[in-house]
Amino acid sequence: MFHHVKDLQFNARVSRPDPRFANLLLEQFGGENGELAAAMQYFTQAFGAKQPHPDKYDMLMDIATEEFSHLEIVGATIQMLLKGVNGDLKDAAEQSEIMVAMNGKAAKENVIHSALSANPQFPIITGGGPTPRNSQGIPWCASYINSNGDLTVDLRTNLASESRAKLVYEHLMKFTDDPYIHETLSFLMTREVTHYKMFEAALNSIQPNFPPGVLAADPRYLQNVYNLSDGTVRGPWNEGEIKGMGKDFIYVENPLQQVKETEGQTKLPEDYSKELKASEKLDKDMSAIKSEEVKQAEPKGVAQWSTY
Repeated sequence: MFHHVKDLQFNARVSRPDPRFANLLLEQFGGENGELAAAMQYFTQAFGAKQPHPDKYDMLMDIATEEFSHLEIVGATIQMLLKGVNGDLKDAAEQSEIMVAMNGKAAKENVIHSALSANPQFPIITGGGPTPRNSQGIPWCASYINSNGDLTVDLRTNLASESRAKLVYEHLMKFTDDPYIHETLSFLMTREVTHYKMFEAALNSIQPNFPPGVLAADPRYLQNVYNLSDGTVRGPWNEGEIKGMGKDFIYVENPLQQVKETEGQTKLPEDYSKELKASEKLDKDMSAIKSEEVKQAEPKGVAQWSTY
């Protein structure tokens, strides 16, 4: 159940009309890394988390709802940036607010053209309101959403989503000198950092959470890292210990030779039978644990989502 409070979560303000920046800000309204995508992603992920992880369901729904409130802030800001564009602009005189914002240098037709470029749909479809499109006019798409049915995978996806959204706000701040908009963007950018830390804490509270999914990594292929380019640099990603796994990377200097000698990894020089048995046992144990986790969480008898 949702209850809409008409006051914004943050007091979004705009000093002057700016159709060009309104266009850029559409990226966070209907873009791939925008607020609508984030809200729908977390909202969708929450359903699968309800039974096995009711606490994470609560968190995902809270953050999804906040993302909808951020969408409202972005939409309101876009609308304010188009002030004077919709309605009386076509009859505007030189002293109109938007003409003053343009320093009086542009003719009325140029200002209208700028507004149309910023939001080409507004005079035809929306009457001035923002629509779920990005800054290039591409409609929002459900393919922006990632929901994999494994909470540890979803939480890692969300860490990346929050990182990208934070970066977009950071870039947007470079394209406006309006102090009020800077305040709004700073608020929205900072909330992405907060959400990142919430998702990070939630992931760490699920143990074990690696590797993602249920099945363990095949020990025959886990440790190899291949030299597949000239001048490869060595570092902690291809030498030393594989963090948290108690094994070391094995650097394969000549992958082509290795593939030929092992007949495509089918005849390895080492015997991994002991490791494979341990891996198979771990797979069975983890499968049983994960399955029981969900079964125990599911209510018996009539299924009921809420308890009143």
